[in-house]
Amino acid sequence: MTTGDLTGRPLLFRRTLGERRIALVAWRLLVLQTAHPVVAAGMADWSTYRAHPWRRVRHTMDSGRRLFFGDREELRREVARLERAHRRIHGTDSAGRPYTAEDPGVRVWVLITLYEAMTAMRTLSGDPFTPAELDVLYREFRAACGEFGLPDELWPPTAADVPAYMERTIRASLEDGPEVRYMLSGILREAPVPGRLRLLGPAWPLLRVLTASAVAALTVADLPPAFGERFGLRPGRGAALLSRTVHHGARHVMTRLPDRWRYRVPPAGGAFPAARPPRYRRARGRDTRPMRLDAFFRRVLDQTGDGHITLADLRAMAHTVCWPLELSAEREAEVYTAFDTWWRHMAATMDTDGDGRISRAEFTAATLSGVDRDPAHLAEGLHVAVRAMFRAADTDGGGHLCADEYRALFGGSRVHPAELNEGFRALDADGDGRITEEEFVRAFTDYFSARAGTTAGSRMFGRP
Repeated sequence: MTTGDLTGRPLLFRRTLGERRIALVAWRLLVLQTAHPVVAAGMADWSTYRAHPWRRVRHTMDSGRRLFFGDREELRREVARLERAHRRIHGTDSAGRPYTAEDPGVRVWVLITLYEAMTAMRTLSGDPFTPAELDVLYREFRAACGEFGLPDELWPPTAADVPAYMERTIRASLEDGPEVRYMLSGILREAPVPGRLRLLGPAWPLLRVLTASAVAALTVADLPPAFGERFGLRPGRGAALLSRTVHHGARHVMTRLPDRWRYRVPPAGGAFPAARPPRYRRARGRDTRPMRLDAFFRRVLDQTGDGHITLADLRAMAHTVCWPLELSAEREAEVYTAFDTWWRHMAATMDTDGDGRISRAEFTAATLSGVDRDPAHLAEGLHVAVRAMFRAADTDGGGHLCADEYRALFGGSRVHPAELNEGFRALDADGDGRITEEEFVRAFTDYFSARAGTTAGSRMFGRP
């Protein structure tokens, strides 16, 4: 029986969670979590998942990797990061009920659904855990969750108590609101093409409809019976056959593959050898600024995905900046204040039709006009936010970013390590192995103003 501790040695918990086929129960997990009214309210009021579902998935995967596949110190840092983020998530839901993401009962529910998803993956594939294995899995899971400091009385005491806890919560606490229905049947029908599949762009409108139908059918078939009974979701024979075919087929195929293909994370710790970074062509003889500004608007500024920028988008950006960093409440407030300043500058210089929001065309035209007319155009807005980002990432207060601090700010599953290293070296203008605040600001200035696509700053956010 596989067991271990949080030092990188194999664990039943880590091996199970690290399997790629866990993705087959991921949507089921999200539906169960979203059906809790507190989670639904937080998503409706605070999340940008509707506009950027794939980014939300990346953030969740990055967080899960830090929580459950790192060492004890990385686990503690990620728990602290989550707690800082959750402090801001509170309000009143559509039914007039106050909610907060810091509710310990809700946090236990979200975590337990992760454990239950692992057991469901095995059960649905025809290879359920034995009672002894469930005891080991639950013990390891509870050890990993211990850093959250949630009261013991809120947790099911043993693995054998989890099914009753799930049924009790489903029947007494979950609600079939618009967020859960959108998660179940709407979001994939509207999702943009994932970056890795962008070559399928012309066919994506059809592919996403087919994908959404298949995922919805699979999810309804896989949800706990109590959920289907409570909300009137009855899978047909076709959905049941789909579930059996997919899960049993995945088990027979994936368990015979080499570890690199079977697992997202090496089961024994460490890392799989990195794939080669992508290669890009250099743009020659043309002004690349419009393409970069267009990409920046779509990928970075337009957090809600509605084609316009408002203060809400800038504050969502501030949240994204603060998320991977370990900041005090005061330091976080400085970042949010700086992004508010940037918004006021944009609103004053770009909102040409006075509707209180900025379109992509307004942003691109005003930025190009501003940087061509006045070299200091960016100083009153963008530079304020950039300097706040730099100071937040400069964790030791040394006045420069080392490679680790740079990776903490810009890293993530979507960025190849080689690209991060290349970006750091490019921004390090004097080659001293660190980036000063002025080098950092200059890089952002180049991104917005350099006509050629060959300067260091022009490549900060990928190639347009």
